[in-house]
Amino acid sequence: MEFQREGIQGNAIAYSVVSKKVENETDENGGGGEKLPGGFSEYSFEQLRLATSGFSPENIVSEHGEKAPNVVYKGKLPGSNRLVAVKRFTKSAWPDSRQFLEEARLVGLLRNERVANLIGCCCEGTERLLVAEFMPHETLAKHLFHWESQPMKWAMRLRVALYLAQALEYCSSKGRALYHDLNAYRVLFDQDGNPRLSCFGLMKNSRDGKSYSTNLAFTPPEYLRTGRVTPESVVYSFGTLLLDLLSGKHIPPSHALDLIRGKNFLMLMDSCLEGHFSNDDGTELVRLASRCLQYEPRERPNAKSLVTALTSLQKETEVPSYVLMGIPHGTASTEPLSLTPFGEACSRKDLTAIHEMLEKVGYRDDEGIANELSFQMWTNQMQETLNSKKHGDTAFRAKDFETAISCYTQFIDGGTMVSPTVFARRCLSYLMNGMAKEALGDAMQAQVISPEWPTAIYLQAAALFSLGMETDAQETLKDGTSLEAKRSSRS
Repeated sequence: MEFQREGIQGNAIAYSVVSKKVENETDENGGGGEKLPGGFSEYSFEQLRLATSGFSPENIVSEHGEKAPNVVYKGKLPGSNRLVAVKRFTKSAWPDSRQFLEEARLVGLLRNERVANLIGCCCEGTERLLVAEFMPHETLAKHLFHWESQPMKWAMRLRVALYLAQALEYCSSKGRALYHDLNAYRVLFDQDGNPRLSCFGLMKNSRDGKSYSTNLAFTPPEYLRTGRVTPESVVYSFGTLLLDLLSGKHIPPSHALDLIRGKNFLMLMDSCLEGHFSNDDGTELVRLASRCLQYEPRERPNAKSLVTALTSLQKETEVPSYVLMGIPHGTASTEPLSLTPFGEACSRKDLTAIHEMLEKVGYRDDEGIANELSFQMWTNQMQETLNSKKHGDTAFRAKDFETAISCYTQFIDGGTMVSPTVFARRCLSYLMNGMAKEALGDAMQAQVISPEWPTAIYLQAAALFSLGMETDAQETLKDGTSLEAKRSSRS
């Protein structure tokens, strides 16, 4: 259902439409909230508490974790397999419940493939929560600044810029031109690897547009003068995002503009892109960024002209985003799996996260296996074998994966003890060294030793993804999820 709105009068009309209550009924996605026009629902606090496993820290997906002023959780709506992002505000963020509901309902009217859309809210007592579509492939900041497997390709960076401009143009056409604190953490990637603009920044904390929270070096100059966000301020922030895409770093606009004025724009470019873009394309994107970053707001382009300019720069338009991004993509149209954090890390080949979790859990899952010594006489060979494991653990902790492989191999070849965790650790070490076949063999060996251990199954999926065996990897993830559920039901 589309609602055309223009100016204050249009907003009032839209609000009167969306405010009409409908009877309590079960959400079409199983949410069980009070359903409103446009697929927007009001949920109870209890529903969202259950959806997030009691707002478990393990489900936090916001950039600063529990330290964030308003925390975002991954959740699954009760009675449904639909994954959602739930943003829980601090008690003081929205003292006016009517204003919160009005803002949420208006933003909830927006529906666009370039936006991670708002699908519901909760306003109960002092609690204020928003519910949005869940984006499984993290943020632009992650892929630009903290990449592990490959830097973002030039064609994908151009696509991000265009899709983001299209999102801003759509929001502007629907009367939501203001976007608060636009940055690389507000751009998310969906199941197909397509970039989407988070809907959370469309919620303004006051009716007069006074809301901005970012590093002063990146703040629009007019905000520093007036304390107000304008549509032109959003374009300025878009310009800082173009700099991020060009450089692969978060460069202060003043520094970037000095380089541009000195015709040293190539110094801005991400060194990972060398040889993968034409100077003409680079020059045009730099020119567009500098226009967005003009000191005077009236000299900046609007969202529509940004779309026009960026459309002509697009490359590899027939290649799906997930291919350009190098992220897994299932061929079958199935409901998203509800994975544990470890399973999710394996599904997206986030080797750093896998390492952190394996290191954190240690040898806890080896109880009764690795710590079971036979009643044979203690020998020098056994001591040597244990020392190999100890040296392997030290190297693994230090991320010296070649040494870890060597030491763990000595432990395994010693044959004195059998440890699925050692196989798991050597598996990851192999993955870190691009040896996916060897990694798969170790993950399978870990499962032979400990058939009920989900970690072994998930690591097999990570190895299969690395081998390009997407379908097999997805099926293996399902097996891991099923095994995890069985273990949970028994505990």
